[in-house]
Amino acid sequence: MVSPLLWAATALLGLVPLSQAQTVACNNSPTLCGRNYNNITHMGAHDSSFLRDASTGNSLAGNQFFNATVALSAGIRLLQAQVHVENGTLRLCHTTCALLDAGPLDVWLARIKFWMDTNPNEVVTLLLVNSDSALASSFGEAFDASGLSPYGFVPTGSGWPTLSSMISSNKRLVTFVAPLGTASASHPFLLDEFTHVFETPFDVRRISAFNCTLDRPRNRAPAANAIQAGMLPLLNHFAYTQITGDITVPNVGDIDTTNSPDTSKMGALGLHAQTCTGEWGIKPVFVLVDFYDRGPAIDTADRINGITPTGRKASSSGGRGGRSSSAAAGELKGGRAVALVGFLAALVMMV
Repeated sequence: MVSPLLWAATALLGLVPLSQAQTVACNNSPTLCGRNYNNITHMGAHDSSFLRDASTGNSLAGNQFFNATVALSAGIRLLQAQVHVENGTLRLCHTTCALLDAGPLDVWLARIKFWMDTNPNEVVTLLLVNSDSALASSFGEAFDASGLSPYGFVPTGSGWPTLSSMISSNKRLVTFVAPLGTASASHPFLLDEFTHVFETPFDVRRISAFNCTLDRPRNRAPAANAIQAGMLPLLNHFAYTQITGDITVPNVGDIDTTNSPDTSKMGALGLHAQTCTGEWGIKPVFVLVDFYDRGPAIDTADRINGITPTGRKASSSGGRGGRSSSAAAGELKGGRAVALVGFLAALVMMV
């Protein structure tokens, strides 16, 4: 691995041109190398392991069109997922494993490790929802089995470091678990989310309802108090559509508006991020969206970070991400009705 600091040092010694050293990118931009982790907006994929594609029969429960490693290659740097205990194993399941099962946690983590192995100048963040209150040691075992543990970053208590220093030390994976419970002494890189992060509301049914209120953890409200205490803001920006009763699914019909970088359109990500930055006095450190490739959502993070990115691979060619909002809104028509039938059948099995 060639770190940004090593490039800079060799440039000073005249071993490589200074201009070449300055073009080494961290998280797709040389500009971000010298910035502290908490002074960057990290765009994230909400429920990143739960796909709406051929592999799931285009499940209406799916929140993304593309898998986690494709998302990372497209510039996503925060991956969120739900974890459940099924027959003693940690699995990535959406609400329950009967509804949508994305497989064992350690298998998914191994794919993240492979991506990080082949992209040595990238800092990645994971946010794992501990739906069944599994022990921290169980999470640690999954990380060990995947080979991802050596990348785990452990805060020192002296503030968040720069990306370049995290890359140079090869401790470039930040992992939050909600809730963590009793910390694992042998896996100190597993961090309790709500010790470090606060979130805006996540159960939004209308795109006009996005706001900047601290929703969790409630005991740290209001947001101004949490920010003063050094907590990192997470902007939840995804909406749900009600099918029947209390049953909701990710709102894909409005996704081109929801993920738009527009700073004047109601419901747009760009406006939500700009509004919260104004209210909080700091930019969101994390943002979570559904169907990240639409918008594309990453454009908003690039604007906030003030960068022109390099080295990304677009996810839209040949995939669902290239579809128009009108096509997405018509998902329940024709053959897509099969997805609704399958979704409702799964719900019946859960009762």
